[in-house]
Amino acid sequence: MILKQTVRKLKKQYALFWLLPVLLAAAFEVGLLSEGLCTGNPQMMYAWETAGILIALVCVPLSLKLFGLALKKKIGRSRTAETLSRYVFLSGVRLGILEAAVLPNILVYYLTLSNIGIFCSLISLTASVFCLPSEKRMCEELNLTNED
Repeated sequence: MILKQTVRKLKKQYALFWLLPVLLAAAFEVGLLSEGLCTGNPQMMYAWETAGILIALVCVPLSLKLFGLALKKKIGRSRTAETLSRYVFLSGVRLGILEAAVLPNILVYYLTLSNIGIFCSLISLTASVFCLPSEKRMCEELNLTNED
């Protein structure tokens, strides 16, 4: 029962992760936020695009690798309820790091109107597939059985 509740929390985190980029893109598409503010300035475009690439370059591997390392160090030997709450926290941190790559790159795309930002966002969103929550994955990562 507690495993199902934990998986439900993880799925809510994951849904929120996908909802924020959709809302940001929708805000640009319906005109709430202005597009193309940096298109007339090549230096500014270069700076925004470079920053977006570097953010994605750092955040994507960090979120995927750091989670595995933190999982081994922080969660290794503890009670089941404590283990599950730490797992939910670390999953949230991992998705937060990926979100830190997605949202700025969506901004880069809409501010510069170049494809670099959207490509970096898509890379980050694709990496989130490796974070897809399920009871089976959680049990494997925590070395739990369904009876725990």
